Amino acid sequence: MNSILNADLHCHSVVSDGTLTPEALAERASANGVELWALTDHDEIGGQARARAAALDCGMRYLNGVEISVTFLHQTVHIIGLGFDADNENLQQGLRATRGGRSQRAKDMAKDLERVGIKNAFEGALQYAGNPDLVSRTHFARHLVETGVCKETNEVFRKYLTEGKPGYVEHRWASLKDAVGWITGAGGMAVIAHPARYRFTANEEFALFTEFKGHGGRGVEVVTGSHSAAEYITYAGAVKDYGLAASRGSDFHSPLESHTELGTLPYLPGAVTPVWELLAERIH
Repeated sequence: MNSILNADLHCHSVVSDGTLTPEALAERASANGVELWALTDHDEIGGQARARAAALDCGMRYLNGVEISVTFLHQTVHIIGLGFDADNENLQQGLRATRGGRSQRAKDMAKDLERVGIKNAFEGALQYAGNPDLVSRTHFARHLVETGVCKETNEVFRKYLTEGKPGYVEHRWASLKDAVGWITGAGGMAVIAHPARYRFTANEEFALFTEFKGHGGRGVEVVTGSHSAAEYITYAGAVKDYGLAASRGSDFHSPLESHTELGTLPYLPGAVTPVWELLAERIH
C-alpha cells in the first residue's frame, strides 16, 4: 500500500454525533470507492464490531478507530486512535472516564442557553443523540436548527456554543499523555486530528507536536475535510519535519451537514509516509 490509496480514516456514526449507522456509513464509503476505512466515533468504540463487519461485507479493508477528546493548552484537541485492540480494558476504562463528564456538561450548556430564552435545549438535543452518554454541541446545534433558532448548524456555532457565546461550557477532557497512552497501550497508533483547526500559534503547535511525539504519538491528519489545499502542503511538510506519518480522513458526520463526502478527498502527497504502511498488520 502507498499514498495513492482511497483511505478514509475519520468519520462518525450515530454511536457518537453522526446521523448514519455504522452499516450505512460502510455502504456509503464503499460506494464512493473507499478501499480502507475506519469509524472514529468520539470517545466511544461501541460501533467497532458493526463497522468492521459491514466494511468486510462491502469489500473494504478496515482499521479500528476512535477520536479522543483531549485538553491541551486550554483548548480541546482531538486525537485519533487507529488499529488498536478494541477489547483492551485500559482503553475502555479511559474512554468511559472521558465520556463521563459529557452529560453534566450538556445540562450546564442547556442552562446557559435558557438564560438567553432558549428553553428545553437539553431534552431537544437528546432527541438527536443515538447514545445519551455522548450528548454534544453537534446535537444541540441540530436542535437549534430544527426549532428555527438558526437556519443551519454553521450559524449555530457563530452565535452559540463557542467560547464567549451563550451555551459555551468549558470542559476538561483527557490529558494528551493519557489519550496517546491508551491508544498505544492497546497496540494502536495515535494521530493528531485536523491540526489546522486549533489555530495554535507556531510555538503552541510546536509544543503540541513535540509533546505528542514524546508520548508515543506517530501520525498527523494531513488531508482532512476541514483543511485547505494550502494546509495539505503545510502539514505534509510538518510530518516530514517531525518524523511522523500522514493520515487522511473526511471527518464525515451527516449527508446534510458535512461539506466533505466520504472518500472524496485528494490523495496524500507522495512524499509522506502513510499511516497505513505502519499499520499493515492491524488491518482487517
